[in-house]
Amino acid sequence: MGTGTAGTAVVDCDVHNAVPRLSALFPFLPDSWVDYCRETGVEGFDPAFYPPGAPLSARPGSRVGDGPPGSDPDVVRAHVLDATGARWAVLNCLYAVHALHNPDWAASMAGALNEWQAVHWLAADPRFRASIVVSLRDPHAAAEEIGRRAGNGFVQVLLPASAPAPLGQRSFWPVYAAAEAAGVPVAVHPGVGGANPLSPVGWPAHHVEDYAGAALTLQSQLTSLVAEGVFAAYPGLRVVLLESGVTWLPSLMWRFDKNWKALRREVPWVDRPPSQVIREHVLLSTTPLDAPPALDRAWVDRFLTQLGTVRMLLHAGDYPHWHHGTAPAALLEQLSPAERELVLGGNATRLYGLPEEAGCRPVA
Repeated sequence: MGTGTAGTAVVDCDVHNAVPRLSALFPFLPDSWVDYCRETGVEGFDPAFYPPGAPLSARPGSRVGDGPPGSDPDVVRAHVLDATGARWAVLNCLYAVHALHNPDWAASMAGALNEWQAVHWLAADPRFRASIVVSLRDPHAAAEEIGRRAGNGFVQVLLPASAPAPLGQRSFWPVYAAAEAAGVPVAVHPGVGGANPLSPVGWPAHHVEDYAGAALTLQSQLTSLVAEGVFAAYPGLRVVLLESGVTWLPSLMWRFDKNWKALRREVPWVDRPPSQVIREHVLLSTTPLDAPPALDRAWVDRFLTQLGTVRMLLHAGDYPHWHHGTAPAALLEQLSPAERELVLGGNATRLYGLPEEAGCRPVA
């Protein structure tokens, strides 16, 4: 068990709320799109990369009735906020509207999903905060959605890792411009937002391949964001990498720096080692944590030295996903009080502009 430190509220940065059924979004969709959904017979956009019956997909008690895990605000409140003592929960809805090929339909579905979140989640408990779901099929429409939603309980933009193209490409820059202007970070989470698979090399044969290889896609997207010059163009932008581990980052930064020294003429806008850019602009969630079973302070010291700063880490429970691991809690136990305060809430409070409150309670 990790314990919060007086002065900073605990923030769970990766909580997955779910749409109970497609018709729940109909009150927030134009009639023409409601009719379209009914005429096409589409049943919904639940993410396929979390099979409903797989042990990793849902913790016990997170499913109510025939709805998907995480679809009941009262249950999520009880499990994530009341039971753990977290002061804030950032909702990342993985309903896959961004995978639609029709840009108008995708944009309308994203807008309806965000309005549904505002009405049924943000209004249900003031401790909930939400991510803005957008479709990259139309980056300009996505930028407009960010402008409408940022603030009023929406604290970041959510993008799928397996996007239609590398996220650093300039066609997506309107999204980053809008996020920087609104003062909200962009989060990248495993998920399919187009024809590309979760694997960088093609469609795998087994779910375990998707799951184990999720970090590879995040590495590819992070490399793209830096090399394409996104952070040079938008120096105020922050990017959060969710649910893909953290210990792979030091080796990526070493390799990136080495290659940049030889090839820096190709990307003159990257005017300092990529590791410095990453440490300034990127944060990562701690669940799941790819750490050894016997996690001790010596290991933590080595990891934090390689990472470069504890300010890159964000506490996350990844509800309702069920990783059957104790590494995140073990990491908290090995941190100093000051480090623990930053990971549990200090880093997130500053990132998301949340009110700072004293008196954190224990976090399981």
